[in-house]
Amino acid sequence: MTEFKIPPQNLEAEKSVLGAILIDEDAMFKIADTLAPDNFYDRRHQVIFETMLYLYSHQQAIDVLTLSSKLKADKKIKESGDMQYLTEIVESVPTSAHVEEYSKIIVEQSQRRRLISLAAKVDELAYKEDRELPLVLDDVEKSLMGITQGTARNDFVPISSLLEESFKRAEELNKDPGKISGIATGFTYLDNILGGLHKSDLIILAARPSVGKTAFALDLARHAAVIEGKSVGVFSLEMSDTQLMDRILSMQVGVGLWDLRMGHITDDVFERLSDAMGVLAEAKLYIDDTPGISILEMRAKARKLKLEKSLDLLIIDYLQLITGQNRESRVQEVSEISRFLKLLARELDVPVVALSQLSRAVEQRGGSGTPQLSDLRDSGSIEQDADIVMFLSKVSGDEGEVSDNRRLSISKHRNGPTGEVELFFVKEQARFREIDNRHD
Repeated sequence: MTEFKIPPQNLEAEKSVLGAILIDEDAMFKIADTLAPDNFYDRRHQVIFETMLYLYSHQQAIDVLTLSSKLKADKKIKESGDMQYLTEIVESVPTSAHVEEYSKIIVEQSQRRRLISLAAKVDELAYKEDRELPLVLDDVEKSLMGITQGTARNDFVPISSLLEESFKRAEELNKDPGKISGIATGFTYLDNILGGLHKSDLIILAARPSVGKTAFALDLARHAAVIEGKSVGVFSLEMSDTQLMDRILSMQVGVGLWDLRMGHITDDVFERLSDAMGVLAEAKLYIDDTPGISILEMRAKARKLKLEKSLDLLIIDYLQLITGQNRESRVQEVSEISRFLKLLARELDVPVVALSQLSRAVEQRGGSGTPQLSDLRDSGSIEQDADIVMFLSKVSGDEGEVSDNRRLSISKHRNGPTGEVELFFVKEQARFREIDNRHD
């Protein structure tokens, strides 16, 4: 005979949390962001806490009288256990001092129940041999990530709470006008236009070959990891991790990349090299150089990095080398990949910088050769899915010769202005410097 097991739960902790809120309204401020109705095991407690959240979001007092009135108005008083049960909850808690500890217990028990449900789901999916295994694993990973992230969810959010967050951001920026709201790029004029790299944004950096888009992306990664102390993940589908490391080291030291590779360095440079290696060793910079990585594998690795090491910025070099699921046509495959990258940025809540190739139309057009949104290679959906599109292009000199100057054009900025930034490409070090044409 199969033994019946009661799912993990702690009813006393649930009653204690509800009772603490009823005797001390400030208790709700401590747990409102970490606890949700479905974390409670007892259906009565789910209904009660859901009603408490309503009162809280509408800035109404939370006590036995207001709670019971709302429950009666919603015709949920019986479902919540009636007035007698509410009184019992209040009398069972002498103090609200431990409400956060009780809340943690409730969340932990809820996660255990979700794990049990997931185990049953995994068992069911494993037997469905008609479904591709990578899709099954991705589904399981996504469910598991949802559990590890606790109460993070995308339910409807009252505009009042969003207004409060917006006001706080505006207030902080007002106190420090020079402060940017996103991750600094290391290029002042670019930060003035973008306000830094923002969470959930898909940023496309596009250029023709040999213009320096990989070098620019590594400049962003190095500045974010070394200067800003952010956690940065880099998917390099074109270059090996050792090649990228040589480039980053060359940038950090300020020495020629070829000289570094060939060992042509002086004692002074060697000392700077040792210092640079010490700095980079402390940086939270992670590189994956799997060639032809699939979108499902990329998502799994990015999720794992965020869970284990944290993640503030993700860079992908480059979009057209990712393997999609849709192989019917190249256009459809790239469209699928661009949508995936935007969803990945939102899911991980980090800025995703994806490098992209441009079509030959830029060179065939002649003239200045300034790229346009229609030049994005293989799919127009890249332009549609991106929040920001930046083009890196060469700049011709006075007599038509190609110089080492580069033009970074922000051609699409969903939440702000567009513009241009002038850069100088230091070829020997494979890095960029900003050109200041605003001052003598």
